[in-house]
Amino acid sequence: MLFFRGKKYYVTLNDREVRLAKYALFHFRNKLIAQGKPADDVNDLLIRILG
Repeated sequence: MLFFRGKKYYVTLNDREVRLAKYALFHFRNKLIAQGKPADDVNDLLIRILG
């Protein structure tokens, strides 16, 4: 099965926006884990933001 990924987009965030994104992603990740759903994609996003 082949998937078309399309164009890549890059986002530039200031310090405040990075903190807000981290908070929201951690909250969403914990919610997924509590529901027993996989949080792999959210973890990948967090690694990209934190790295």
